[in-house]
Amino acid sequence: MLPNYAALDTLGSTKWRVNRRVLSVLESIWASGGNIAGLVDREDIPIPEKPSYEDLSEIQKWKWSVRKAKKTNQERHSQRCDTELKLSVARRMKDEEGFYYPHNLDFRGRAYPMHPHLNHLSSDICRGVLEFAEGRPLGKSGLSWLKIHLANLYSGGVEKLSHDGRLDFVDDHLDDIFDSAENPINGRRWWLLAEDPFQCLAACINLSEALKSSSPYTVISHLPVHQDGSCNGLQHYAALGRDSLEAAAVNLLAREKPADVYSEIAVRVHDIMKRDSNKDPAKNPHAALAKILIDQVDRKLVKQTVMTSVYGVTFVGAREQIKRRLEEKGHITDDRQLFAAACYAAKVTLTALGEIFQAARGIMGWLGDCAKLVASENQPVRWTTPLGLLVVQPYCKSERHLIRTSLQVLALQREGDSVEVRKQRTAFPPNFVHSLDGSHMMMTAVACRDAGLHFAGVHDSFWTHACDVDQMNQILREKFVELYDMPILENLLESFQTSYPTLTFPPLPERGNFDLKVVLESPYFFN
Repeated sequence: MLPNYAALDTLGSTKWRVNRRVLSVLESIWASGGNIAGLVDREDIPIPEKPSYEDLSEIQKWKWSVRKAKKTNQERHSQRCDTELKLSVARRMKDEEGFYYPHNLDFRGRAYPMHPHLNHLSSDICRGVLEFAEGRPLGKSGLSWLKIHLANLYSGGVEKLSHDGRLDFVDDHLDDIFDSAENPINGRRWWLLAEDPFQCLAACINLSEALKSSSPYTVISHLPVHQDGSCNGLQHYAALGRDSLEAAAVNLLAREKPADVYSEIAVRVHDIMKRDSNKDPAKNPHAALAKILIDQVDRKLVKQTVMTSVYGVTFVGAREQIKRRLEEKGHITDDRQLFAAACYAAKVTLTALGEIFQAARGIMGWLGDCAKLVASENQPVRWTTPLGLLVVQPYCKSERHLIRTSLQVLALQREGDSVEVRKQRTAFPPNFVHSLDGSHMMMTAVACRDAGLHFAGVHDSFWTHACDVDQMNQILREKFVELYDMPILENLLESFQTSYPTLTFPPLPERGNFDLKVVLESPYFFN
């Protein structure tokens, strides 16, 4: 059987069930109006009333506020529909002993559950109400990993701590954890402060049950414990480029504490803004914006842009990501100033990224140049993943056809015969890396199945029972090394040269001498 099929069978054979206690809490909050724990408010915001006096500037402000309120209400309606769909499935399935999620692959080789609403790939709500149908005793290591898992879900800077630091964090909050498990609605509600509140609540309940037992190690746990890659896209680029500095920045190298690339980028962004803020505003238009933003720069502001940078995020995409973070902070209320600040912050963030990840940028540029050459021949970019899956980028120019009838003229669009050169070029680097992280996940899934582990995967996040995390960690590191022992870029270049012998492709980018086998000893590669 091909590895791709074996991996899909493995992912689809994991049995799930609904966590009834978490679902009950979710139902109570939703019935009382939502608006906490990441749930949308069930009430619309009121539409502003028209000013009684005819002042042109006030009328303009009113029109703008009306458009904004209507847009917000439309978004809330959409989110409420989505929540109701998820809840309806959970209610329907809560009494089932177990159910399965068949998976399929997208064109790049990434695996997705086929059910569209309630699945473990989705939001915190879905992940909180889903658990493995089969439970396993925690054991000593499992109890520790359950605590680390809870700390990871709580976040708020906890993910920058060592494993021992995360264990201490949980031990320092045991009273809050017990209170969250026993009285989640009317207690101190510590779990609501978590970055992933419903998953945190599920972990609080499981940990509370274990610690209050006379034999904690024998308590059965159904909870999936996650091990997440440290900015996984950049980890794949670091493995391709073998650059030691980049490898260290994304935890391919063993350290006492995890490296935090988001904080490092935030520090660089802050330093650039500090320099700009000291310049003459008359000569530097960014000086005023830098003074406004300098105290708002943190890892959360830049995190999404750093994560998506290796997946081809554009300046416009980075601007919108940062704009949303600034809106959440609420310090800038003027919309024009908010837009200008987001533009400036996005530019500085992308500059800081380029300073650290030069080798990754070099590989991205090489991939894009190769794709441009292929697309210039009116051919889609195609390659074969390390697991043997043929990938073809589906980006072609659409053609418009008019069909005239006696009643009307219909305009139909369909895919044409000409490839979209720009899209083929810009999409190739992120699609290529997605095909690699999909290969790594599927290699890990099959190996975990062979070792007798239950496994679920969400791209760069691998899940298993708490008692099996140590074994899964060993497997996923071995498979990463096995993947990048293959001459991936060399094979890609050879396939291009074979398919297009008349084209001259650029030489492979220079790479470092980082020894990838040290990943086997890196505790924070996935953590």
